[in-house]
Amino acid sequence: MSDTERGSSVLQSKRDATRYQILVEIAERQPAVSQQEVADAIGVTAQAVSDYLGGLVEEGFVEKGGRGRYEVSKEGVDWLIGRTDELRAFTDHVAEDVIEQVEIETALATDAIEEDQSVTLSMADGVLRATPGEAGAATAVAITGSEAGADVGITDVEGVLDYELGRVTVVSLPRVHEGGSSVADPDTLGEYAASHDLVATAGTEAVAAACTAGLDPEIRFGTPEAVREAATKG
Repeated sequence: MSDTERGSSVLQSKRDATRYQILVEIAERQPAVSQQEVADAIGVTAQAVSDYLGGLVEEGFVEKGGRGRYEVSKEGVDWLIGRTDELRAFTDHVAEDVIEQVEIETALATDAIEEDQSVTLSMADGVLRATPGEAGAATAVAITGSEAGADVGITDVEGVLDYELGRVTVVSLPRVHEGGSSVADPDTLGEYAASHDLVATAGTEAVAAACTAGLDPEIRFGTPEAVREAATKG
């Protein structure tokens, strides 16, 4: 089970999330527990807390003493620990794998760059580039060292990146059993290619259409099916 799946047991179940919060509040206040205080703390009604408490007592997660006296049992503590470990694993996954990926970008170093050095960002030939110093409108901080021409990790991007907009023309082809490359006009494809810098294909039908038009694609994307097949053979 993945970290995401483990964490979702509490986050996706309103019942489990409420039970978790109630057990935490009881553990903080026991043995004298005011249901209204618990309700106010977690944002539900006192009646809802009472209903949940009845279930928790029945399951053996909470032990009831006299009036207004509740304690989390060993079973309840074990359940809390289990859910807390799941949440910790999930938040670690978010912090280390999700947020870190979002915050870190990759650029091509135009010169030698040291770790933690400020850089200026620019776009050239469709590639994000980083130059030592803060001379441009968009800046960042390098998280890795890099030689000129190598990739460098950057974060803390500020400003607006200045770049020229390009134009992409997409020609959609049907699958082979619906006509495939035969429906594409080679002359039209040639005209499109002549007015663009790059020709890219995705799928065998696209490769066949490009060949018929006398084009040599600079970029070839595999179909999802082909990528999955290649991955299983790797």
